[in-house]
Amino acid sequence: MSDRTARVALTRLAEPGYARVTSLVTELGAEAVLRLLEEQRRVQGVYSDAAARMFDLDPDRELRDAAARGIRFVTPSDDEWPPALDALALADPNGDVGGVPIGLWVRGELRLDEATARAVAIVGSRTSTTYGVGVASGMAAELVQAGYCVVSGAAIGIDAAAHRGALGARGTTVAVLACGVDRVYPAQHRDLLKYVVETGLIVSELPPGCSPTRPRFLARNRVIAALAQGTVVVEAAIRSGALSTSTWAGRLSRPVMGVPGAVTSAPSEGVHELLRSGEGTLVTRASDVLELVAPAGEAMVSPRRATPTARDRLTSRDKQILDAVPVVDAAPVPSIARTSGISAVEVTDALRRLQRGGFVESNGVGWRVVRAGSA
Repeated sequence: MSDRTARVALTRLAEPGYARVTSLVTELGAEAVLRLLEEQRRVQGVYSDAAARMFDLDPDRELRDAAARGIRFVTPSDDEWPPALDALALADPNGDVGGVPIGLWVRGELRLDEATARAVAIVGSRTSTTYGVGVASGMAAELVQAGYCVVSGAAIGIDAAAHRGALGARGTTVAVLACGVDRVYPAQHRDLLKYVVETGLIVSELPPGCSPTRPRFLARNRVIAALAQGTVVVEAAIRSGALSTSTWAGRLSRPVMGVPGAVTSAPSEGVHELLRSGEGTLVTRASDVLELVAPAGEAMVSPRRATPTARDRLTSRDKQILDAVPVVDAAPVPSIARTSGISAVEVTDALRRLQRGGFVESNGVGWRVVRAGSA
């Protein structure tokens, strides 16, 4: 049995992201691990409790059947394998979950490594608000326009908004599922997944036909984080599963970003705690994200400031004199000088400069501030 077929078999025998198995595959190789399981031997705590199922395995047939449906199996030895996934070997497991995927089942015409060479994950709550959906879709659209792929989990809420934003801007998006790539989950996203596979990719650790379960979603989240150069969380409650994706991004030493919501918003409590604890960086638009994930110096963002006004360009001395000029009744130079605490000679020169700038006007007797629209 080849490495590829051994990996196909292991995706049937082991739950995705089961750290004991993934670490053994990385250390010993897929063929060795499968052989040990077949021999009913204990391997560092892993037992071949799936012995009965092994008799029904036919990896070669499974690969042929998948190919007939436009599904391929990508392994770490393939050119298409994204190197970014290998970083999972160095990240500490989260409970029983961790390690480099044994392989990935992929649907779509693009190459996985090329599609995710520049990628950002956008994840968040299923119980999203109109605000969160708007932010996620708008940010996704701007990111794909900047040449980045948007990675998410195709779930209801923020995930779907991120995919739709990328698709609407005619960009690339990758959906990582917690079930087989031939399954439609959730059911109401049939059309969405159809569009994703036509222009992007659908990816899963699970072989075709597998159903989603809660542990599989948690394992899936590490793949989302590993495929992207950074992860943005848009709306997540305190116990939101989206926060597990940001946890994995942190374990991989990749930027973790959070979009703030209203301080009274329950769907944003998890994001706010992420920001308050210093585990995430506050972002409000795509340019903030690009500054963190793009190569150094490529997407620098200047500090946001209000547009300078003509008054901002005045010297502090001229501002002091202007503040002493009345708004309604014109005042003579001596009065303005007393109010400003500056000599009459300097006030006279300053008033002439301010008059040329359209700030003050004279009626021949005194000076007053030019009212808006009257200059």
